[in-house]
Amino acid sequence: MSTPTISGDRKIPVITQELIDGDAPRWRRFGEVVPTGGSTRPDGTPDYGLFGPGSVTWELLLHPATIVFETAAQGSIQFLYKPVVAGIRDADPISRKARAGRFTMFDFFERLQRNSGMHAPMWLGDTTTAQNMATHLHRIHGHVQGPVIDPDDPSLGGYAAAEPRDAMWAAITEMQCILSVYENLAWHGDEPPRPLTAAQRDQYVLEMGSYLRLVGAEESEIPTTWAELQALYEKYWPLFGHSDSVFRDLETGVDMLEQYHQVGKQNWHPSHALAVEALEDVYQRWTELMDAILPANLQASAGRSPETIAAAGDIIRAREADVREFQNPENEARVMRLLWGPDGVELIRKARRLHEEARTRAA
Repeated sequence: MSTPTISGDRKIPVITQELIDGDAPRWRRFGEVVPTGGSTRPDGTPDYGLFGPGSVTWELLLHPATIVFETAAQGSIQFLYKPVVAGIRDADPISRKARAGRFTMFDFFERLQRNSGMHAPMWLGDTTTAQNMATHLHRIHGHVQGPVIDPDDPSLGGYAAAEPRDAMWAAITEMQCILSVYENLAWHGDEPPRPLTAAQRDQYVLEMGSYLRLVGAEESEIPTTWAELQALYEKYWPLFGHSDSVFRDLETGVDMLEQYHQVGKQNWHPSHALAVEALEDVYQRWTELMDAILPANLQASAGRSPETIAAAGDIIRAREADVREFQNPENEARVMRLLWGPDGVELIRKARRLHEEARTRAA
């Protein structure tokens, strides 16, 4: 991967298309990955990792709609889990850069870009690969902790991204966004998206358990049915919702998103338009749609009115043509490489072959 060149005395980085695309180390800072089925277990059977071919999880995860929309959907739901916002506010590299006056729009794009691809080894690698990636992320997140989630609501206490509660909810919200994308946006040829059956939802939650164990969730809290997952949301509901005060820097009181905007303007170079265009393509033009596909209770927690929530179906239908075009093979291939990384593409392709073989055998 090329390093950005510098423009002028202010050391403003110049962004190239090569830098936008990135290479494997952008996503794989812990080393090489072994795809699902690429190794064997002690009993000699293929090691398919956490889920494997024929699973409900792979049926949802490997659909083109999930591949192209997962990053945008993840951003939508995780900004509603207040400890995640607090961690970004206090400790994320892009926030530290903004406070130091060094943030650019490429930093925002690159941070968003890695969201899907960094999870691919856990979802689509063998067991050792999944464990290595989880350990890597746990180490990164170990310093993301603080005594204050919301300065206007001390009752919420603090947060710790690598500890069981917040690690569990980071994983659950990722799986929730995959489900929401699939049920609302995953076209099957000319057949519209379809919700899972009750049995499939229970199976999806049951399969989710292996991922929650990997990230360090408390065993006693891991749900095994859809009803148990809803009860878990209810238990932790005070941690969900939009709060302006959670976004404010604890020392300066400046909204972190506004700070990104202002510092990004100060450090603007014409080449940064490449990052802005990429952000618009994969994220910003979908924000209203990503809010609309969320469950009604999460939409309400975001402050959406009952009328807006009731109109969610209309919002989704109004974007049907765009949604179908974005998940067509040509666009999916482009976005897959951009958001999942070069070896993420190979992980997806390998898993799809195995999953299709399993579906054929089961037919």
